[in-house]
Amino acid sequence: MKLGMVGLPNVGKSTLFNALTNAGAESANYPFCTIEPNVGVVSVPDKRLDELAKMYHPEKFTPATLEFVDIAGLVKGASKGEGLGNKFLSNIREVDAIIHVVRCFEDPDIVHVDGEIGPARDIETINLELIFSDLEILERRIDKTRKLVKGDKKYQTELEFLEQLKDYLEAGNSARGFDYTEEQREIVKDIALLSNKPVIYAANLCEDDFVNDIETNPFYQEVCRIAQTEQAAVFPICAKIEEEISDMSGEDKEMFLNELHLTESGLDRIIKASYSLLGLISYLTAGPQEVRAWTIKKGTKAPQAAGKIHTDFERGFIRAEVVSYDDLMSCGSMNAAKEKGLVRLEGKDYVMQDGDIVLFRFNV
Repeated sequence: MKLGMVGLPNVGKSTLFNALTNAGAESANYPFCTIEPNVGVVSVPDKRLDELAKMYHPEKFTPATLEFVDIAGLVKGASKGEGLGNKFLSNIREVDAIIHVVRCFEDPDIVHVDGEIGPARDIETINLELIFSDLEILERRIDKTRKLVKGDKKYQTELEFLEQLKDYLEAGNSARGFDYTEEQREIVKDIALLSNKPVIYAANLCEDDFVNDIETNPFYQEVCRIAQTEQAAVFPICAKIEEEISDMSGEDKEMFLNELHLTESGLDRIIKASYSLLGLISYLTAGPQEVRAWTIKKGTKAPQAAGKIHTDFERGFIRAEVVSYDDLMSCGSMNAAKEKGLVRLEGKDYVMQDGDIVLFRFNV
C-alpha cells in the first residue's frame, strides 16, 4: 500500500513524514524544500504476528509494509506547472490514497505561503489543482470516446457519463464525490483521476491544542466540516509530538504517550485509518520457516488471496486450511486446534477474514 502525503508548503508535511518513517527527508521553512518525492517504508504493527513468533520461533518474521511518499508542497497553478507542479502531480498519480496535511496551528516563526492560516482555502487550493489536472485527462478520454461512438453506438452511454463527470469537476467538485453507478465506477477506475483517490485529512495541530482540547480549535473544526461533505476521513495529529517520539525506544515511547494520555502513536492511527479507508485486511501465514502478514482487500476469496503469495498458488488452488487467530491462541498450538475441530478446510468460494491463519494446498 502506497500513501502520498500532500499539502501546501510549510504545513508540517515533511516533519510528519520524517517522524512517521524516520527516513530523514529535509525539512525547512521555505517552499519547495522537497523536490524529488521522499519515500519511506514502515512495518505495519500487528500484535498477532508478535504472538505467533513466540509460538513458532520462526527463521523469518515479515510484517506487512506501508509506503509513504512525501510529495513536494503544491501551490496555486501547480496543474499549469507552477512550482514544478506537473512533476509533483504525476507522483500523486501512483499512490493508492492521499494523506492531505492541513495546517491548523498558529506560529509566527513558520511562514504560511498565503500569509495566514486558512484550512478551507488551503484544502480548496490543493483540491482545485488535482481537479484541473483531472480535467485535462478527462477531456482527452472524451475526445477518444467520441471517435469510438462514430464507429460503435455502444460507447454513447460512456460518453454521456464522462461529459456529466466533466461538468461535475468544472463546478469545483472532486471526482470522489460523484454518485457513480457500478458500471460507471468500472469506467472511471481506468482513468486514474487524482481527485478520485481516497483522502485522509491530517489536521496538524500545535502540541497544546492536540493534548488539551482539540475540539476548541476552530481550524480543526473547519477541516472536519469539509471532510464530512466529501465523505473523507479526518483525524487530528501533532507533527511535533510525532517528531519527539520517533527516536524513542518502545518503553520510553509508551511512557511518553501515557503522560499525554494517548493510547497509540500517530503512525498506528494513520495505518488503521488507511486500512479502513481502502477496505484492507490482513491474513497470516505461520510456521517455523516464517511468520508473515499479507494485505488483501475485504471480500477477497481464498484463491486470489493465495495468489498474493505466488501466482501458482492461485492457478493450482485446491483448498485452504484455515484457523482464526483467536482460536489458535486459545488452543495454544495448531495440533490442539485440529483436535478440537477448529481448523477448517475451505474451498474456492471462501471469503477471507481478517486474522485468518492459512495454509494453502495447491497443485500445478
